[in-house]
Amino acid sequence: MSGLLGKAALVADTDTEIYTVPANTVTTLSVLIVNRGTDSAKFRVAITDAVSPAAADYIEYDATIPVAGGVFERTGLVCSAGEQVFVRSSTANCSVRVNGFEQGV
Repeated sequence: MSGLLGKAALVADTDTEIYTVPANTVTTLSVLIVNRGTDSAKFRVAITDAVSPAAADYIEYDATIPVAGGVFERTGLVCSAGEQVFVRSSTANCSVRVNGFEQGV
């Protein structure tokens, strides 16, 4: 599969699983987060093979999208089979999209 891998309108202060890499697959992906609100938003992004993120799993932690309509984008992330992408936001005004390319191994 390629293109959209997952998307969500985030719930405030809740870890949300956006995408899980299928078995026998490697995925190259990008994470995009947009702030739909009028105030700044803090967010976290984690990649883990566990049920929920641990401290070592975060690739962004309390980073800020400072303006309404602002966008964060992290590209070129390579994930192994079974890994999951989690995103969390300080507000309910953020949307996230994961785009990428899955390749069988």
